Amino acid sequence: MYLGKKIVVVMPAYNAARTVRKTYEEVLAQGIVDQIILVDDRSRDETVAVAKSLPGVIVEAHEQNRGYGGNQKTCYRLALAAGADIVIMVHPDYQYTPKLIPAMASIIANGLHPCVLASRILGGYALAGGMPPWKYVANRFLTFTENLLLGAKLSEYHTGYRAFSREILEKLDLNGNSDDFIFDNQMLAQILWHGFTIAEVSCPTKYFKEASSINFRRSVKYGFGCLSVGAQFRLAKWGLGRPRLFSSTKRPDGTSCD
Repeated sequence: MYLGKKIVVVMPAYNAARTVRKTYEEVLAQGIVDQIILVDDRSRDETVAVAKSLPGVIVEAHEQNRGYGGNQKTCYRLALAAGADIVIMVHPDYQYTPKLIPAMASIIANGLHPCVLASRILGGYALAGGMPPWKYVANRFLTFTENLLLGAKLSEYHTGYRAFSREILEKLDLNGNSDDFIFDNQMLAQILWHGFTIAEVSCPTKYFKEASSINFRRSVKYGFGCLSVGAQFRLAKWGLGRPRLFSSTKRPDGTSCD
C-alpha cells in the first residue's frame, strides 16, 4: 500500500526463468507492493515453474502464445480483478530496475499524473546501458516524429517499464488493440487522446543475453506501426476520420462502445 492505494506489479513473462527470481526479490524489497502477478506467454523454459515457487505470486500461464500485447491484456485484467489502484508493469528479465517502483507509485498516488513511464533516454542511460546504436537512432527518430504527430513532449515512447492508475485501465478499450508489440504505442496514444497526462522518470537499463529484445525485422514492423498510430491520431484530431483506436471506450461491464 502507498497512501491507501493498492499497488499491483504485473510481469509479462517470456523465457525469463533465469532472471525472474532476482526481479521478484527486488520488487519485494521496495516495501510497498501488495501483489505480484506474472503472466507467462507460453515460455519454452522453466519460467512458470520458477514463478510458482515464489511466495505470494499469482501465476497465469497462457496455453498458446498470444504476443506481447496479448500478454499485457491478461496482466491488466487480472490486476483490476485483484483490486489494484495502481498497476506497474515490470519486465521479469531484469532489464529495468524495480527500485523505481516507489517513485512511480508516488506520482500516481499523489494525484500528479495517472501514467508514469521510466525513460531510458532521460539522463543518457540508454547507450551507457548497452542499447545497440541502431536501436537508439530508431528510438530517437520515432520519438521525435510521434511527438509531432501526437502533440506531446515525451523523451521516449518505447520503454517497457510503465505505471498506470486504475482510472486509465478502466477507461481504455485495451482488448481492441493489437496483440503484438505495437500494443504499447497504441496504449500511449489512447491515453493522450483521452486527455490523460504522462510523467517520466529517468531509468538506468541493462542489455545482456537474458534480457528480452525484438529482432531487426520485427523492430522495422514495430516502427512502421508506430508511425501509423501517430498518423491516425493526427488525422482524427483534424477531423479527417475517427479510427476505432480513438473512438472506443469501455462500458461498466467491460465491453467496448463507440
